[in-house]
Amino acid sequence: MGYLYQPKLRNGKLGRIWWMKYYVNGQPRRESTGADKESEAKRILKEREGRIAAGQPILPRADRIRYQEVAEDLRQHYQTTGSRTTKESETRLKHLDEFFAGRRIATITQADITSYVLKRQSQEASNATVNRELATLRRTLRLAYEGGKLFDVPPIRNLKESPPRQGFFEREQYETVRRRLPVDLQVAVAIAYAFGWRTQSEILTLERRQLDLDVGTLRLDPGTTKNDEGRLVYLPSDLKAQLAAQVERVRALERQTGQIIPYLFPHLRGRFQGRRRRDFRKAWVTACRKAGCPGMLRHDFRRTAVRNMVNAGIPERVAMKVTGHKTRAVFDRYHIVSPGDLQEVARKLTGTFSGTSGAPAVATRRANVRKYGRAPVAQLDRASDF
Repeated sequence: MGYLYQPKLRNGKLGRIWWMKYYVNGQPRRESTGADKESEAKRILKEREGRIAAGQPILPRADRIRYQEVAEDLRQHYQTTGSRTTKESETRLKHLDEFFAGRRIATITQADITSYVLKRQSQEASNATVNRELATLRRTLRLAYEGGKLFDVPPIRNLKESPPRQGFFEREQYETVRRRLPVDLQVAVAIAYAFGWRTQSEILTLERRQLDLDVGTLRLDPGTTKNDEGRLVYLPSDLKAQLAAQVERVRALERQTGQIIPYLFPHLRGRFQGRRRRDFRKAWVTACRKAGCPGMLRHDFRRTAVRNMVNAGIPERVAMKVTGHKTRAVFDRYHIVSPGDLQEVARKLTGTFSGTSGAPAVATRRANVRKYGRAPVAQLDRASDF
């Protein structure tokens, strides 16, 4: 059995930190718990004895490793593997760094995680945002465990998230909003409506070299999309004509300003004339308000495009390639069913329950019976229809 003690200092007083003595294969070991509370020191001692009894390896530094060290390990992991961009990882780690700074990771319990959740909720963070941060914390502690810096990972349970947004554009809504945008932005949203591409990070960043009007293709380069994969789409004739007109507008701007403009969607006028458009949030909000559908998001085009392609009979794996969805689970969240879709089901089911569905075929068989005295051989096993 091990025990706790507080060693005496040079002045004869007891030290603030508790130490522990325990035995491994009959050999005594002494080690600082790093805790100034006896209850916490007892927990660490019991955990150490439990690992010895189970034959598990002893991690002598585990109780002294602080959050900052393992958070830096996670940053290096993201940097070397490329699984997260620097911006994305820092966004997720920001609030975790503030809350757990200075903490020993061995002392982080489920109660601490609950306190973190309560603090983030008091800051009006959504459950979905908190869940992404908890996933980062889970990954941080898991890497520490795999690296021999932590005995075990405390349970981290996700919060219930709000249902995914159901917004999408019916054709009439889309046309109404589109007409109220500047002519170049009408082309941008036409791309979003057709293919579900992200307006700010994928459409407005397009350069003219990515458009091939001769072949009729538009492409996104690898490394420029959210999942880092490139995409290539073939343009419908009407969208191809709109893009050709947009290219002519850019060429006219080049002649007017005497500069080379590589972008497909530059500012056509104003003090930023010739520079790439980075956003058009204000124009979008104004157009939606004038169209009588305030609150619509440009991201709703992703749901709209998925729904339109699936309803048009395009195979889902092809639609996923166009929109850039890598997993079926996320793709399914974007496949929205509208009241019109449900009404179409009702129209197709009309007569099914009254027995009138397929009436032309039944009438033909009855006519054959009246004319020939019997039904054709292929219809004899369907005598119950009569």
